[in-house]
Amino acid sequence: MVAIRDESREDAGAIRFVLEQAFGESNEADLVEMLRRRGTITLSLVAVQENEVVGHILFSPVTIESGGSSLNAIGLGPMAVLPPYQRKGIGSQLVRIGLEQCGHAGHEIVVVVGHPEYYPRFGFAPAKQRGIRCEFDVPDDVFMVLELREGAVGGRGGIVKYQPEFTSA
Repeated sequence: MVAIRDESREDAGAIRFVLEQAFGESNEADLVEMLRRRGTITLSLVAVQENEVVGHILFSPVTIESGGSSLNAIGLGPMAVLPPYQRKGIGSQLVRIGLEQCGHAGHEIVVVVGHPEYYPRFGFAPAKQRGIRCEFDVPDDVFMVLELREGAVGGRGGIVKYQPEFTSA
C-alpha cells in the first residue's frame, strides 16, 4: 500500500535519490533543491511505501505571457518513481492527488512537459491547440495544458515562462 503525503524536511535526501535513480542524472534533483531553497514550490508530494519514499511530484508557479499581460498557472514536474516501483500506478496516484490538491487550492491551469502517451489520461492536451507555447524548445506533442477550471484559459494564449531555476538546472 502506497501513501501519498506532503513532502517534509526529512524527505529531501530521499527525494534526491528518487529523482537521480529515475532520471539517471542529477539535473532534476538539483532543480528541486534550488526551487526549495528559494521557496518557489507550490506543492511537493511524496509516495511512501513501507516507510520508504518511492515517488515524488512537484508543482511550481509559471506564467503565461502574452503582449503586456500574464496569466498565472502551475507547472507540473518533475515527477518520478523509483525504477523498481514503476508501472504500478504510483505515478498516476501522485499526478491525480497533486492535481486535486492544486484545484482545491484555487489553481486553474497546469502545464507539463511530459510523455504524450501518459499525461492525456489525466486530461492534458497539447498546449499548442490552445495557443500556448513553452519558452523552451520542446516538441509540440510533449508540452501539454490542463484546465482545472473549465474555461480558465479563456482563449488567451502566450508563452509559458518557468521559474529561473529551470534554465540553470
